[in-house]
Amino acid sequence: MIQLTRLNGHPVMVNSDLIEQIEETPDTVVTLTSGNRLIVRDSMADVQRKIIEFKRKIYGPAEGNEK
Repeated sequence: MIQLTRLNGHPVMVNSDLIEQIEETPDTVVTLTSGNRLIVRDSMADVQRKIIEFKRKIYGPAEGNEK
């Protein structure tokens, strides 16, 4: 799970496997596979970075990227 920040400043934990799409309108809107939508302060690039960091913690680095 990744931590995002709602517009009101409150943190929310999101299961990154349930994210269907992310768009900036200019607010960042995260749409889940359930159809629920979250509007967050995090930029689209920040959400992407958090997902990648989380996945690396769980699965390790990608093949050929071990350092």
